[in-house]
Parts: sequence; structure tokens; C-alpha cells
Amino acid sequence: MSKKEEGVDFTSQGLKLAGVLHVADATRPGERLPCFIVLHGFGSNKESGNVMKPAQWLLGQGYCAFRFDMRGCGESEGERGHLLCLDQVENTRSAISFLATRPEIDPARIALIGSSFGAAVAVYTAGVDRRVAAVISSGGWGHGERKFRGQHPTDEAWAKFTAMLAEGRRHRERTGTSLMVPRYDIVPIPPHLRGHLSRNSVEAFTAETAQGMYDFRAEEVVGAIAPRPLLLLHSAFDSVTPTEQSIEMFKRAKAPVELHLMADTDHFMFNEDNVRVFTILREWLAKYFPARVLERA
Repeated sequence: MSKKEEGVDFTSQGLKLAGVLHVADATRPGERLPCFIVLHGFGSNKESGNVMKPAQWLLGQGYCAFRFDMRGCGESEGERGHLLCLDQVENTRSAISFLATRPEIDPARIALIGSSFGAAVAVYTAGVDRRVAAVISSGGWGHGERKFRGQHPTDEAWAKFTAMLAEGRRHRERTGTSLMVPRYDIVPIPPHLRGHLSRNSVEAFTAETAQGMYDFRAEEVVGAIAPRPLLLLHSAFDSVTPTEQSIEMFKRAKAPVELHLMADTDHFMFNEDNVRVFTILREWLAKYFPARVLERA
């Protein structure tokens, strides 16, 4: 199957964001195809394995795929390291608006798939924007404070993290500028998994970034996604995002929703070539969001 790949720019919040659109072959002249927006993780970019692999896989299944750099990431404009959850929701909504203008894309069949931070943004965006046709969340989170408590589990680690948030507020009041915080002080990642991070990932963030994540509550809007389909994937032994985050979102979601917990993969499951993960994706898509809808006779 021959396919087209096109580098594009679009505007969000007055900034130019960089993206790549992958277009599958149409089977009929003038056919408009469904498209997945593939959202990257925390401080990552559109070149990460957790973006590239699902984008290429979806393309092979007959979907178009769109990957882009959130503001302040990769090749997009915006303050580097100042990444607010609600800004990323707006960036995603702008991407939907952009894709809806493309002649290759069916504007009624634009879906979201994301990993980790991107999964949280995908769920929240779908909860507040009815244009999203379907959602796939991998290793996502729905309650920032509870997520961070699981990521900083000891009393000492939690005291250090919350002290950093408080110092960030004081630093802003004293200086008018942001306190910069190392990546792993916000979201710890075990050394054996850090190779999954994309080149040119952001390594330091504003304290406001951490505070925005702390305050983010995708689980409060997940119930509004229905009747559009939602798939939640999570490692049963996730080394980065606590597994309870997807379980709690599942409890608050409404049908049609599925939750799959897997013991033979970890946080970066889309980059691990796990056959079971992509089998689940294929079966779920065939049931809830097929690439091509048969025309009625």
C-alpha cells in the first residue's frame, strides 16, 4: 500500500505547531478517511517511538495518522519546558480543527490515541470536545495529585515533591520568573526505561508545569466521552504511571469502554513490539471504529 507523508504547520494559541500527516490510500476517488491524532508524552515530541510506531501501525490498518509537537516541544513554537495540560488540550483541539479542513480526512471520524501525558490529554479533550470520535489511552492518568502521590510513594519523596511545588510558587512571587525543575524530580522514570525517551525531549520544566499536572483531572470528564468508544490500556506493573489511574478512569467512564491490564509490558507499551497490545488494538478498532464503514446498499 503506497502512502503519503507530509510535513505541515498549523496554528494554536497564536503559535505555529509542527506536525506530520500520514495519509493512507483511498479505495475510491474522493474518499475521505478516518484519522488518528497520535499524542506524545511528557516533554516528548512527534519523533518518539511511542508515537511513530502506533502511527505507522494505524497507517497499515487503513487509517490516516497525524503526529505533532505540542507547544514548547520538538519543532513547535512556545516556551520550552513550560507545558500546561490545558494548553495541550487546546493544541489538540486546534489539530482537530486543522484536520477537519483537509480533503483526505473525514471530519466526523477524527480520533485520539496517546501515551502517558498524551493519554491524559486525549481523555480530557474527548471529554470536552464532541468532535472526537474515539479515544485510545495507553498508560494514562486521570487525577494528577493521586498520580504524583503514587510516583513519589515514600513520605520523604512526597515531602520533597510538595516542597518543590511550594518553592515554585514562592520563586514566582519573588522573581516574576519560573523555577526550573529537572524532569525526573517531577516524573521519576527507572533508568532501564529511559532509553524509550525521544531524542530532544525536554529535560527541565517550570514548577508551573508540575502544578498544572497536579491540578489536572481528566477523570472528572471521562464520563462525558460516551457514547463514543474509549479503550484504556495499562501495564499491570507500570513503572511510571500507577495502574490505579486507568482503573479509576474505567470506573468513572460509561459504555462503550474497555480496560485491558497487561503483565508482560511496561509503561512504553507502544514501543515494545508487544504482539498482544496490537492484537487488542486491532480487535477493538474492528468492533468500535473500523477504518472503513460499509456503505448501505
